[in-house]
Amino acid sequence: MRRVYYSLYGRLLDKELLLRSYKKVRRAGGAAGIDGQTLAQFGERLDDNLLQLLNELKTKQYRALPVKRVEIPKADGGVRLLGIPSVRDRVVQQAVNELLTPIFEEQFHPSSFGYRPNRSCHDAISKATMFIRRYGLKHVVDMDLSKCFDRLDHELIIQQVKKRVTDSSVLELIRQFLQSGVMIDGKLASTDIGSPQGGVISPLLANIYLDAFDQAMRDRGHRIVRYADDILILCRSAKGAQRALEVATKLLEQDLKLQVNGEKTHITQSWRGVNFLGVVIYSHYTKIQPKKLSLFKQKVKAMTKRNSGRPPASVIKQLNPLLRGFAQYFRIADTKSTFKELAQWVRRRLRSIQLKLWKKPKRLHRRLKQLGYKPPFESIAMWRWRNSASPLAHYAMPNKWLDSLTLYDMGKVETGYVFSAYAKW
Repeated sequence: MRRVYYSLYGRLLDKELLLRSYKKVRRAGGAAGIDGQTLAQFGERLDDNLLQLLNELKTKQYRALPVKRVEIPKADGGVRLLGIPSVRDRVVQQAVNELLTPIFEEQFHPSSFGYRPNRSCHDAISKATMFIRRYGLKHVVDMDLSKCFDRLDHELIIQQVKKRVTDSSVLELIRQFLQSGVMIDGKLASTDIGSPQGGVISPLLANIYLDAFDQAMRDRGHRIVRYADDILILCRSAKGAQRALEVATKLLEQDLKLQVNGEKTHITQSWRGVNFLGVVIYSHYTKIQPKKLSLFKQKVKAMTKRNSGRPPASVIKQLNPLLRGFAQYFRIADTKSTFKELAQWVRRRLRSIQLKLWKKPKRLHRRLKQLGYKPPFESIAMWRWRNSASPLAHYAMPNKWLDSLTLYDMGKVETGYVFSAYAKW
């Protein structure tokens, strides 16, 4: 029997908690809300602002402001609608989040990974891979939810929270966060359903909401891996997968009032590949999703245009965070050969930049002489892409030269999935 918290609001009335919450909000960054107050401006009068919040909470006069609607372009051409709370509201949300997280963490399903402390996409990918390869669950239901955050039912959220927290003052704060409204083009619209993406507490509320699904699937003996609204159900047979899909759809649509995207939800097999969190998991290996690889190359190309006039050292400084982030995320896949090919391609693009900067072959020849090579040298068109792979370009700009400019070498990154780290699961 799990503990129920009847009196929790008093813990919120703590200036140190509000200060810690502000620091976390500041580290996360983000734009101003509808009141126009930035994080920096809130911090300029930090003590006064925190005392004002504390007083409003003590006297029950605190009221959450409407969120600001922001549209973020998506890779598929659509937009993701965010609701940005004011800084003061983000601080209070973070404080409530700090109180609720440890309470609900102890009950969450072990195969739920999104927006949880000390859990990551790598953990979710590893768990799914273990189910497929070690347990032989090779028939996989890949479920897609349509606008999950926008469809969360407020009363169901409150019901789920009340199973562990019955403090009416805390529940009232959560209602305020959910029903504060949204400003769209200067007009206030009500929010009778959903929890705004962009709200600090929204991920926790979504996990609390979907935990009912997680637990119901476990009670029925189904193996799942969930990262936020990305859901895999792993089964031994095609018939079992079909039954699991029917059960899951009923739970999500009838019980939780969400909408399963029928066009994207499907049953697949590990030998065909399971798309999950940017990778494709197969029976014996894992690779990067082609669209993720293509998007990465587009970003590299945008940063390494030959007509930018920037020297390789400057380009590398901008490029390294992209290379490092991509490699550190996708190192979980079997990408050794892919990383080596990408590293060679990146070096070639940097060599092409330097050739274009030299403009004339004689400057290339001068560089070769400085390195100890003896003429005669072939004359090449400095602006042609194909010549960036020529022997002369490699002699003049060896890998060591690019290393000296601190280029991040993806080819040296250790890659591949390790089961042993997840034996406890």
